[in-house]
Formats: sequence, C-alpha cells, structure tokens
Amino acid sequence: MNKKSFAVASLILMLLLVSCYRPAPRYEAWQVPASGSTLPSNAAMTETPFTPATRAPGALIVSPTPNPPKELPTQRTESEQYIVQPGDTLAKIGMVYQVSVAQIMAQNDLINPDLIEVGQVLIIPAVSSTDFGIGFKIIPDSELVYGPFSVLFNTEEAVREAGGYLAQYTEVLDEKPFSGAEVVERVAQEYSVNPRLLLSVLEYKSGWVTRSQPAESTLIYPMGNYDSWRQGLYKQLAWAANELNRGFYLWQLNALSVWIISDGSVILIDPTINAGTAGVQYLMTLLYNRQGWEAAVSENGLFATFEGFFGYPFDYTYEPLLPENLKQPELQLPFEPGLTWSFTGGPHGGWDDGSAWAALDFAPPGEALGCHPSYAYVTAVAAGLIVRSELGAVVQDLDGDGYEQTGWTILYMHISSADRVAAGSYLEAGAYIGHPSCEGGFSTGTHLHIARRYNGVWISADGQLPFVMDGWISSGYGIEYDGYLVKDEQTVEAWNGRSETNQIWR
Repeated sequence: MNKKSFAVASLILMLLLVSCYRPAPRYEAWQVPASGSTLPSNAAMTETPFTPATRAPGALIVSPTPNPPKELPTQRTESEQYIVQPGDTLAKIGMVYQVSVAQIMAQNDLINPDLIEVGQVLIIPAVSSTDFGIGFKIIPDSELVYGPFSVLFNTEEAVREAGGYLAQYTEVLDEKPFSGAEVVERVAQEYSVNPRLLLSVLEYKSGWVTRSQPAESTLIYPMGNYDSWRQGLYKQLAWAANELNRGFYLWQLNALSVWIISDGSVILIDPTINAGTAGVQYLMTLLYNRQGWEAAVSENGLFATFEGFFGYPFDYTYEPLLPENLKQPELQLPFEPGLTWSFTGGPHGGWDDGSAWAALDFAPPGEALGCHPSYAYVTAVAAGLIVRSELGAVVQDLDGDGYEQTGWTILYMHISSADRVAAGSYLEAGAYIGHPSCEGGFSTGTHLHIARRYNGVWISADGQLPFVMDGWISSGYGIEYDGYLVKDEQTVEAWNGRSETNQIWR
C-alpha cells in the first residue's frame, strides 16, 4: 500500500510535572472473582504468557527503516547539588539527572526514599554506566501512536476473537459500563496510543487478552503497577499509555541517555533505536528488573507477543508520520470576537504528563473563581468535522476524512455537556463548540484546554511548529505552563488567574 496515498488512513523535568488535568472517571467498578489473595510486589516476571504464531511462508518482510545513531546527551562527570522542590520524589529527581534512586540514597545516606523535604539539599552523583542496552527495534513509531493504520483496526473484534478474560471484563467509568475492548479504545483515543500496542503490553504482562483465567494477582492490577489508586483496567492501562508516551516523546526531544531499571541498574541507551522502541523500552524499565527488562525488549519479548497477534510490526510502518514540510493550517483563537479571555496555561501536556507539550489553556470572561458555570462559548479554530464529543472532550478533524488518527486534529477539553456540539457535525471556523467547564478530569477552575495532533502525534506548542492562532505565536522557556503568546510587538504571558498581563481577545 502506498502510504502517501493512504486516504483513510531540558526537558525531562518538564514532562515529569503534572498537567492541568488527568483523565479521572468519577466512579470505577470492576468485575473480579472474590478473593482475599495477597498482591505481589513489583518483582520481575520473565514469563511471556503468549506463544506467537509462525510467520506465514513467503510473507513480505518490511525491514525497520535505518536511522542514524542519535547523539545522546553528554553524561555528567561530576556530582551536583539539588534543592528539593514541591512535588519532587527521588524517582523524578533521578530521572532528571539520569541516576537511580539507590545511587541518590547512597550518596546522601538516606534510609527511606519517601522521606525528603522541600528545601533539602541533595548531592546528585555523576552518571556511572558504560553498559549499553539492547538495540533491537521492537515497533515502528507509527505503532506507538494512534495513527493512520489504526483506522483499519477493530479493537472489539480482536478482543472477542482472542476470547480471553478481557472479552468478559466490564468496568464502570463516569457512571457508564464499558467493556474491556471499550476501555482499551478509550485509552487509545485519550492518550493517542495505538490499541494494538496496548493489547500487546496487556497480554505480555498479564495474559488478559488470551487467557480466560489469568493469574489472580493480575485481576485488579493487570499492568503490574500496585499503587492503590490505580485499581482496575482503565487506570492501569492509562498509566501504561502515559509511560509509553513519556519514553516516545523524551526520545524525540533527545532528552535521554540512560535507562534506569526498577532494580537500580543504569544502562546506556543504544543510540540506534527509534522513538517507538524507546517508548516500549522505557515502560519496561518500570515493570521489570534487569533480567526481565532484557527479556521484554528482546526479539522474544513484547515483539513476539505483538507479532503473534497482528503479524510483523514493521509491516504497519507509516512514514513519515510528520512530513518535513509540515505546516499548521490557519487557525483562529477559540472564542468569540469582542470578549476578553485569560491566557492561563502555557505549553503543557496534551493528555496527562507523559505526552508532548501540545496544549494551551484559556479561561473565560467573568470574575468567578474555581469550577463555575460559564455562558461564554468555545469556538472552532478552523473548519472541520466533529469526530468525537463525550466526557468533556471534543475532537475536530480538520482534513474532513472522518478519522482522528489521520492529518490535523484539534482537541478541545473541559467542554460542558450542556450545549456541547454533537459528533458528526461539520463546523465552520468560529462556530460554537460548547461552554468551558471543569468536566473531563481534574481541574482547579473552569477553562479550555486545547491541543493539536497530526497523524496521532501530539505536536508541541513550543517546538519547531509552534501553536499559532490569529497570528499569536506560542512559546515557552523551559517550565511547564509558563509561556507567552506573541503577535507583532504584543506579548501576553500565561498566568493561572486574571491579570493585566494575560488578557487576550479577538
């Protein structure tokens, strides 16, 4: 298939901070057999629960596209001081400085990794690793994102045919029942992560896709993250999707040089891998020890699980995901002329904190604070088809083919259910989307969260292709949510509130 004619088809710390919202169903319930079993710790599980099928004789093999070795960030050769900031954990600090929690604890004579205080001075040791990780390419970049070839995939059919526990699973989210396949598809849409990959990582970790009775220890925590607030398939799979995104976008930003394995091992990243492989390798660092990680990212690991389900991963390669000459279409500000809104959030996560800094925030006119009803309207930034309108989110397809996985799409988030535009509507630029609100997840106040994607890839608002609306150009300077909109000689600065410096109008 000619992919060009396929019509239906710094920075680490920034991405570790929490974005303005996190998808959070108001109520969750999951069906599991009654059990009083004790859950295991985050120990390594090297068993691969799915035996892949043999590749069909004579099937075309598409080799992974060669990519030149990436010039990784220079490793620090000397220790540094760091002052603990609000919201810090040793894991976050270690990720920023590319060292393990164990190394920081040893350097600072810490006993409990959870006991650090704001203002505490830590000595961060130099990076010490000469051992390179595995360079085997697991998936193409286009199989990590919810991109063009996912148009051809039917999640419900795949889950039903596999006939495992997932096919019988139900979960209540936002007071509505979701089947297992619907949970997978919801996570894929929200995080823009490929459903084939989500099914593969779920199967590799827990066997839910093919086993009618997976291990009892996986029934509440199927992805192996045993945080008590992440019970149930949705939160487990959402966590995994967020971490897949984190590895993918950090690798694209050239912000990583080592992997820090859950057992404290520090491994230099092989510079020849691609971003899709980096996303998978990063997720596996959180789930396994060194031995388990090496198994998971090898030819016999997740790659084999994916191939057993869907065939050779690189048969799904769609390149380039982002053409070299890609330009943003002309967009206007997302509100009515003559009304003054507040620019409350500079570049930050498109969805959760692992994705690219694709989003900007705007608050409607008025003096009320917090989550309050607003009669102001969010308006369409361009002409296009509404392909999704639910759970506080409205997605507009600008190329008109009816798919959010292809071409340019706009996410309008926190749109009130009252007067919200219906899916299937075609809007001209300036037409009503709905009212801003706090719906759709955690939010400290009524506002609009707006973000861009192209072919399923979150497009950073402060990157090489800045967010431009009515001539206002977005920029940032290294701190999430901080940023500017600049037009000619005018500058509007993002601020979480109302001030003379963040007022903007059309």
